[in-house]
Amino acid sequence: MTDLHRLSIRELSEGLANAQFSSRELTEHYLKRIAKIDVQVKSYVTVTPELALAEADAADTLRKAGGASVLTGVPIAHKDIFCTQGIKTTAGSKILDNFISPYDATVVAKGKAAGLVTLGKLNMDEFAMGSTSENSYYGATTNPWNLDHVPGGSSGGSAAAVAADLAPFATGTDTGGSIRQPASFCGLTGLKPTYGRVSRFGMIAYASSLDQGGPMARSAEDCAYLMNVMAGHDAKDSTSMNQVVDNYVANLNDTSVKGLRIGIPKQYFNVSGLAEDVKARVEESLKKLEDMGATLVEIDLNMTESYVPTYYLIAPAEASSNLQRFDGVRYGYRCENPVDLMDLYKRSRSEGFGAEVQRRILIGTYALSAGYYDAYYVKAQKVRRLIQQDFLKAFESVDVIAAPSAPTTAYKIGADLTPVEMYLGDIYTLAVNLAGLPAINAPVGFDQNNLPVGLQLIGNYWSESQLLSVVHQYQQATDWHTQRAAIAEENA
Repeated sequence: MTDLHRLSIRELSEGLANAQFSSRELTEHYLKRIAKIDVQVKSYVTVTPELALAEADAADTLRKAGGASVLTGVPIAHKDIFCTQGIKTTAGSKILDNFISPYDATVVAKGKAAGLVTLGKLNMDEFAMGSTSENSYYGATTNPWNLDHVPGGSSGGSAAAVAADLAPFATGTDTGGSIRQPASFCGLTGLKPTYGRVSRFGMIAYASSLDQGGPMARSAEDCAYLMNVMAGHDAKDSTSMNQVVDNYVANLNDTSVKGLRIGIPKQYFNVSGLAEDVKARVEESLKKLEDMGATLVEIDLNMTESYVPTYYLIAPAEASSNLQRFDGVRYGYRCENPVDLMDLYKRSRSEGFGAEVQRRILIGTYALSAGYYDAYYVKAQKVRRLIQQDFLKAFESVDVIAAPSAPTTAYKIGADLTPVEMYLGDIYTLAVNLAGLPAINAPVGFDQNNLPVGLQLIGNYWSESQLLSVVHQYQQATDWHTQRAAIAEENA
């Protein structure tokens, strides 16, 4: 079969169960596509063909023995921020270019336990700091819809791999929009779960109070299959919550769009820099949901102007603390011929970290320094609480909140944007992480240049099932999630 990459996760699962194809045949199909197409997309940092075929053979053996689960034998690719035992784990950085992880992240281990087959590791902005996937030691990943444009970031490799049909689904992480924004730029569905829903053990930290892993796929249904694997309490992660985990696939039709109250923050649709095409597509998708029975309710989110400055104090401060461990001593890159310990530290870090990572470490260190800690960091934490309260007040009158996922479609590679301009592109996604809320991106059309546009739905705590269900029903009534870039139509 030459079109295996066009099948949904459910269709792949059923095809394997009915012996229409084997996991080895499916895995070989994806490996051939990666070898042919990824030279243009550049979504993978590491491809693991030997491991993938060995896991596929083991899956086929297990299936013949009658011990297979729903996803046994289905391929997956992981963002290169998740530790993978025996495989290079770089976080997109030169400083970890030689790091072979001695253990698996919990998300990876859960995938293996479910029988998923690992195709490889996916490119990303260095240490998840960026919105374009250009801040990678391994070069820029391209957007399958237009190879002159970025796929978004920091989970750009994950988005590009799925959009080019080089993996059926992928893991991503979201610290300030790093699942939702690349999903928007690449025409995918991507879910950022409630903070604490997915284990962070073995996920290389950027900002520990903001980071959260989640699924990226073509549809809400495909994301639900991966969420069933990823979600759950983990004793190895002190921030993992011991909450009841839903069966996200079984619950896909549980939330009725009819009667759903969708909050429309008036501040979000008056943001300077919101592209007319993006605004139009998002409003059209909301009109479609209204036609399906939802009620649109105008709400106020008065803290909107505080999102960017608050985030860009807290996240760099936590990054400054987390990244101090990369010192050239224990593992990772080490400069040549240091004259003393201070020279070892300075040159290993300045040579190993890229410009954006260095910028955020410096900002964070400044914000935490004596004399500025109270003026900046403590004040940002107080504002963070006000942002959270702003959302909780809104959820008293609405079920979900709608917004664009990004103010524009995908930037051109090498676009001359200042760091501040790039940061302002995160205006719609940052607050969700500051408040710890779940949110999902759904593809809702294209701009005049045929670049995808995304709708973001934000839910209250632990409402992942509701978000997946609403998007699933929207996707039953529309076909935006089935659209494919020309490069994805190529057969290996």
